[in-house]
Amino acid sequence: MNTLAQIWAIAAFNVRSIPARWGAALAAAVGIAGVVAVLTGVLAIAAGFRQAMTVSGAPDAAIVLRAGADSEMTSGLSREEARLIGDAPGVLQGAEGAAASAELFVIIDLPKRSTGTSANVPLRGVGAAAFAVRGDVRLLQGRRFELGKNEVMVGAGAARAFAGLEPGSRLQIGQNSWDVVGIFSAGGGIGESEIWTDAAVLQPAYHRPSGFQSVYVRLESAEAFAGFQAALSANPQLEVKAARLSEHYAEQSTLTSGFITGMGVFIAVMMALGALFGALNTMYSAVSARTREIATLRAIGFGAAPVVASVLAESLVLALGGGAVGAGAAWLAFDGYQAATMNFQTFSQVTFAFAVTPALLGQAIMLACGLGLCGGLFPAIRAARLPIAAALRAL
Repeated sequence: MNTLAQIWAIAAFNVRSIPARWGAALAAAVGIAGVVAVLTGVLAIAAGFRQAMTVSGAPDAAIVLRAGADSEMTSGLSREEARLIGDAPGVLQGAEGAAASAELFVIIDLPKRSTGTSANVPLRGVGAAAFAVRGDVRLLQGRRFELGKNEVMVGAGAARAFAGLEPGSRLQIGQNSWDVVGIFSAGGGIGESEIWTDAAVLQPAYHRPSGFQSVYVRLESAEAFAGFQAALSANPQLEVKAARLSEHYAEQSTLTSGFITGMGVFIAVMMALGALFGALNTMYSAVSARTREIATLRAIGFGAAPVVASVLAESLVLALGGGAVGAGAAWLAFDGYQAATMNFQTFSQVTFAFAVTPALLGQAIMLACGLGLCGGLFPAIRAARLPIAAALRAL
């Protein structure tokens, strides 16, 4: 208990004396705040992108691609294969038939609102059951497109990011044009980055009269997936693979989110080195300024451990302060910020919102604590090893 009392007494005194060294202390705290803010902001991009991809997959929804395909861009299914998939055991059947949507996925160029430069935007041809299969599609403006007509409805994210997608406008692509009739949301998922039209209209426009790239299905239940997958594998007329929609989208996000996370960590490490040297300099200066004070404490009976702990406590307080400011600034600046980035699997733009999650904030605070402890460790050891006699002779 004596050691704990000594630690508390010296640490409390050191913390209270921080305002006396506000210049150096502020520099160290600001450096750590910058590291935390940058790392949190970049990781919020990856978290938001993953969130946009993963919220799109209901547990009782699945996607079917050609065997060996790693995305819809490299897949291909015939009309007969699409029919067989819709008739497979486990697919939800309703009054209007199977909850299966055979779909065509193409990429078009549209100008961005912010810069005017062209970017790849997904144009998806869907079946009549697409809305029932997704389940989270909600009309925000206008109406749904009518089957058999050159009409499109636009995801809310695409409407925000790209020009010429307002309801009532006309979308011109090559020799073909579509009327924009509505804007929809998809629960913040990847569907909001897409433009939807009738697959039967899109097929001849892209000279694919009988081909699809994927089939989206709604199953009778989440537990029905295993039987559905087994039925497709056992059918000799099919060479396809099925995946839960949530797992498919999670896999599609790995390259982009991994790249963003890697870049963020690299930048943060470079900045962290600078912040670490700043913290070291601050704490060494603090120890040097209190050489005689520390020696006096040692001479009257305070141990080395309380001295080390007190210096670490001061460094940790500075780091926590800087980390809290950096995390708060990142949350205010980035959380919910709308952006778009390239999905490397499909080479198309995905619109999403930055997500500064509680887990990210926790990681940021842990990083700040780590920088504070590392920055205070060596100065703390130096303080504990100060020669008492030499320091007292300087009084």
